[in-house]
Amino acid sequence: MNRLFNNVLVLSPHTDDGELGAGGAISKLVEEGSVVSYAAFSTAEESVPDHLPRDILKTEVKAATALLGIDSENLILYDYPVRKLNYYRQEILESLIELRNINQFDLVLMPSLKDIHQDHKTIAEEGLRAFKETTILSYELMWNNLSFDTTSFIKLRERDVQRKVEALACYESQAHRGYMSKEFIYSLARSRGTQIGADYAESFEVLRWVIN
Repeated sequence: MNRLFNNVLVLSPHTDDGELGAGGAISKLVEEGSVVSYAAFSTAEESVPDHLPRDILKTEVKAATALLGIDSENLILYDYPVRKLNYYRQEILESLIELRNINQFDLVLMPSLKDIHQDHKTIAEEGLRAFKETTILSYELMWNNLSFDTTSFIKLRERDVQRKVEALACYESQAHRGYMSKEFIYSLARSRGTQIGADYAESFEVLRWVIN
């Protein structure tokens, strides 16, 4: 990508969403010298199985983002309750504006506005409000997207896809979900790559593109 973006923010409604939607892109951006920050708004303690520690997703997201190359000081974790982010819209918006004001992000990656999960939709809507002057791309979470416009792509190398697989493997508490599997991750990356004549890719919707 020749360092199109210097300072990138990934908005993840829950721990793991950012890696699922953009793990390969994060790997590539970091390797090419971009500073990537990752903000997760819920660690979903209420949804953790009873036999696991309540804060296990905090441990897992730290391991996963570190594996992708994100510095620990650029990992921001909030404690909003899972499936109830829509009740905290103003607080979330104020948190996003605070992040915006202390950083000069030139790219924001976040869920699609067409994502049907209430938490994902809330972060997408408030992210769009907060970053009115910034390029925004929406990442794909196909199990929650009734439709998704594949209007932009980031080509990936196999090592980017493999890092994504390894990062998601850190989420042992979520391993039962089919979309966490190596087979699924590789098949989607191959499918999106096929659309642009590449071996692998991730697709994104263009919400806003700002040319300086």
